[in-house]
Amino acid sequence: MKKYLSLIITALILLPCIAISQESPAASSAPGAVTQTQAESAPQTQDKSDDPSALEAEAQQNTLEILKSIVKSRATLKQRMDEKKQAMDKAGSETEKQYLTQELAELDKQMADTVTDFETTASGVDIGLFVAKKKERFDWKNELLSLAEPGIMELKRLTVKARHKSKLNDELANYQELLPVAIKARTRIEFLISQAKDPALAAALKNILPEYKGLESQIKNKVDLVQLKLDEIERQEASVIDSTQDSVKKFFRTRGLYLFLAILACICVVLLVKGLYQTLIRLVPGYKLEYRPFHIRVLELVYRGMTLVLTVLALIAVFYFVEDWVLLSLTIIFIMGVVWATKYTLPMYMDKSKLMLNIGAVREGERMMYQGVPWLVKHINFHTLVENPDLGITLRIPISELIGKTSRRFDTNESWFPCRKNDWVILSDGTRGGVTHLSHETVELVLRGGAKKTYQTADFLAMSPLNLSVNFRLKVPFGIGYGHQQDATTTIPELLSAFIQKNIEKEGYAEDLLNLRVEFAEAGASSLDLVVITDFKGSQAPVYNRLRRSIQRWCVDAASQYNWDIPFPQITVHQEA
Repeated sequence: MKKYLSLIITALILLPCIAISQESPAASSAPGAVTQTQAESAPQTQDKSDDPSALEAEAQQNTLEILKSIVKSRATLKQRMDEKKQAMDKAGSETEKQYLTQELAELDKQMADTVTDFETTASGVDIGLFVAKKKERFDWKNELLSLAEPGIMELKRLTVKARHKSKLNDELANYQELLPVAIKARTRIEFLISQAKDPALAAALKNILPEYKGLESQIKNKVDLVQLKLDEIERQEASVIDSTQDSVKKFFRTRGLYLFLAILACICVVLLVKGLYQTLIRLVPGYKLEYRPFHIRVLELVYRGMTLVLTVLALIAVFYFVEDWVLLSLTIIFIMGVVWATKYTLPMYMDKSKLMLNIGAVREGERMMYQGVPWLVKHINFHTLVENPDLGITLRIPISELIGKTSRRFDTNESWFPCRKNDWVILSDGTRGGVTHLSHETVELVLRGGAKKTYQTADFLAMSPLNLSVNFRLKVPFGIGYGHQQDATTTIPELLSAFIQKNIEKEGYAEDLLNLRVEFAEAGASSLDLVVITDFKGSQAPVYNRLRRSIQRWCVDAASQYNWDIPFPQITVHQEA
């Protein structure tokens, strides 16, 4: 759609230029077109200090000068052609005759061009208009393109003067480069003639001298002719600048008004169709449901398609009734561009249509992955709404983002994110902190002591966060010496459990304690190992490490009170007798 919008904006920018172009006649590529444009525009755009009759007289004088230069060029060309014919009669080889024939054909073509230039300049019109055209067979492609021809010709007419001026500048530069070469060739031949002692050589040089003199004269005439045309165009451009204000005013009285009426008609059509749709949809059952049924989606898709079609028809109708064929042609060009672009994007539009009808790979009310985070698809439209309940975020994404993705049904107990704000988590890298910020982009943790650490959400999820804020368990190992082997599996676990329970109540953790057990773990190499298992509520997550240290402390206090031996790693050495 961005491409189409840019085409519309470009057309709107070009319309004032089109109106200005209509105010001043287009320059023809033929030499006489410059004179014609000047003659037609002089009465309209005149300098305040000049008399119109003086300008007309100056234009006629310039035309006569151009015609005089063309006549002079024709005479020079005729002279050179006569010389070539005489040289052909005297040629002694077929190769020389063939070479002279090619040169004669080129001169004949130039002579024909001068005839055309003379007639066009003298008459002020393109004589090609009066040439009978051959009847062509019907071709639907050509007929279709003919509908767009007025707009294309109008756009082409905008640049015809610039293109014609550029062409003349190129010709002038080319002739100005050739002129010194021709002068150099002529002077060199004259010098050789003056230095030649052999009469035969001097005669041969004198035979080719007129040809190069004629070539030099012809190039000079071309330079003068092109320069006259450029001067005429520059004078005309000054007149066009003076008439720009009137052209802009006329645009807003004619084509600008038509454009405004077309836009107004489009707005009215959109509002009318929308009003009819809103009235109709209320009469259809199911439109108030959270997830719209299939027939409601079909109606909405038809509504959008009809809105587009009727809007375009309204635009065409306005331009047709006001008989502005240029704007109508530009509209047809735009529609043809849209249709041509649709040829390549049709599969994408089909996928979007399926999604809007809720029969695609992604459907409303299901769970999908987007940017590495699960989302609940709330509403599918040109802009789709997705939501993550745990993050508390709702995103509005274009429907094109759903192409290539899939959704699935989910269980009500499924988690939408490993944690929520203010939860405490432990990551696989050992980091423990409270969650202060959550989004699908970043996760921010505050560590004990107040330091903050930020992760990209994808990196955060890759570290398998352990959420402590629901419930958590601590397993603290503790070893006693083998001297207590008899009581290690019976009395000692009971005494240690009671001792730890008493201290938990004493230090105020009893309300959040869910479970406490002391069990025999294993007979180690140097000790009998016990394990203290405690389950706490998530409210104690901020003091997770403090609780672990406290349990270790209480185990040591119990060993001191009950005189349990706390062993250390030992090495036993057996000495041979």
